This record gives sequence, structure tokens and C-alpha cells, in this order.
Amino acid sequence: MSPGKIKGMTVLGLETSCDETAVAVYDGSRGLLGDEVFSQFDLHRAWGGVVPELAARDHIRRLLPMVKATLAGAGTAPGDVDGVAYTAGPGLIGALMVGAAVAESLAYAWGVPVIGVHHMEGHLLAPMLEPDPPGFPFVALLVSGGHTMLVEVAGVGRYRILGESLDDAAGEAFDKTAKLLGLGYPGGAALAALAEKGRPGVFEFPRPMLDRPGLDFSFSGLKTAAVVAAKDRALDEQGRADLARGFEAAVVDTLVAKALRALDSTGLDTLVVAGGVGANRKLRADLAAAAARRGARVHYPRPGFCTDNAAMIAYAGYRRLSAGQHADIAIRARARWSLDELAPVA
Repeated sequence: MSPGKIKGMTVLGLETSCDETAVAVYDGSRGLLGDEVFSQFDLHRAWGGVVPELAARDHIRRLLPMVKATLAGAGTAPGDVDGVAYTAGPGLIGALMVGAAVAESLAYAWGVPVIGVHHMEGHLLAPMLEPDPPGFPFVALLVSGGHTMLVEVAGVGRYRILGESLDDAAGEAFDKTAKLLGLGYPGGAALAALAEKGRPGVFEFPRPMLDRPGLDFSFSGLKTAAVVAAKDRALDEQGRADLARGFEAAVVDTLVAKALRALDSTGLDTLVVAGGVGANRKLRADLAAAAARRGARVHYPRPGFCTDNAAMIAYAGYRRLSAGQHADIAIRARARWSLDELAPVA
């Protein structure tokens, strides 16, 4: 039986860690039954980034109607739900508390167990929802707007952090450079699209921390290099595309090199890539080529599950709830939360 198809309970999952309101239903025998995501991009675009108070208020407005709609679409009545999972952190504290309050209230009303899920554990386990899920152990490259890290994964909850960003995450660097180029918010995908029109070699940026041992990342200097390069030249449309291409190449080269270094250091041959930057097409292409040369396999969640979603939270919650783990009735939210603090699942 594959890791994604363990028989068991039906779990409602809620995700409200940032600017997506998401609800999903996962069943241990039948798989993913329902999945809905509402993005607040239009709400925050005018501000050039996520406004925490606005994000929390919009979650309040949308979450319960989405729960009702997702359950109905999944053909699942409240009485069919065996447990509730929600993102307890890390993330925006106000947004997290909305999801926690709703999840705890529903679990209490329905008389079922509830558990708070680590957002990055959700991302890490998202490939388990695919038809060909990876088996343990593997190395995970978690790369998003808020996190960039390499993790050795021996099982659910059995994580060893190999390296992480010492400053800006890769996704944050993408978004800030996109803003520099006038691409608006959210900028990562727009920068990648612009980079496809760029010419190679026009802008050469450093590959940070590749000249030293270890698996940590640092992208603040690369972001600064992009700012300096943009100020030194009067960029026309082609120049902006050239800068975008050079910047993307530097980020991708760094991620690929560090991921391969992590495989070498652990002796493993399976890599999982998750998080919003995992949808980047150049990253996928370059990792596929590098992994093929090394004889390694790379697993991704589908593009819609690279960004924040509740399917991954429902699945992660299912794995823990079905193993007998659950929380008491209390609203728990953590803006910061390390993966290596999590309890293992047998």
C-alpha cells in the first residue's frame, strides 16, 4: 500500500497561514475528496504585499462558507468527519488564529479530535497526494516565500534540518526583485515569465554561499546585487527581462547545487521539492537534468499544491490523527515553529 493510501478516517483540513483561505477533505481510503482555495491577491495587490490585518479579516469572512461548500462538494456531511486539522504555524499570527478558532470550534461541536499542523510539514508531505508518491527516506527542498531549507526526512515527524536560509528566503527574494522591476504583487511568477524573454549572460549575479561548505542559504546579497545592477543601467523592457533572467538563473543554480550537495551528504537518491518556488519551470527543468545525471529521482506536488493549500494540511493531519495524536480544545497558533520540534509518527 502506498504512503498516500493508508486506510482510516476522514479529515477536514483548514489553511489560513497567510493570504490563502483553503479547505479540503481527505479520506484515508478514498484519497482527496474536496479541495478549495481562495486567494487574496486582489485584496493585497494595492499595498504591494500582504497586510496581516486585512488577511485575518478576509479569512473570517470566507472560512465557514468555504467549509460548507467544500463538504458539500465532497459529498461529506459533518457527521462523516472523523477529525479536523488546521495550520497552527508558522505564519501570520492573526490569520493563524482564525483557522485555529474555527477548527477547534468545529471539532468541539462535532465531537471529533483536532490537531494543529506545521505548515512546512504540510508542504513536505504534499507529494504524498500524487499517484506516485515518494517513499521514505528522502531529502526535501522546501522553498517558498517565507522559507528555504533542506531537510532529511526519515518518516512523518522524523526530520533533520540540513540547512536553511540565514536571511531572505528564495521566494521573498523573487518577490522583492519583481517589485524592483515594476512587476507588482505577487511577483515571483511574473519575474519567471519575464525571465523567459531575457538573454543569457547579460547580467551575471553571484551564486551565494556555493564557495563554502555547508547547506545553508543566503539570498539578501543577491537581492542587493540586483538593486545595484538596476541602478547602474537605464533598463528598457529588454533590459528588465535580461536582469530577470540573470537573477532567476542565480537563484536556481544555487538551489540545484545545494540540493545535490544534500543528496551527496546523506547518501540518499530521492529528492522532494515543495513550496511555491517549486512551481518554477526553470528550477524543475534544471533539477530534472541534474538528478538524471546523478541517478536520483525528484518528486513534486502538482503546481496547485506547491502554493498554500488545505489538501496538504488535511493529509498531514490525517497521518497524525490516525496514529492517535491529537490536541486538547485550545486555540494554538505559533508565528515561529521549527520543524525539528515535531513529534514522530510511528
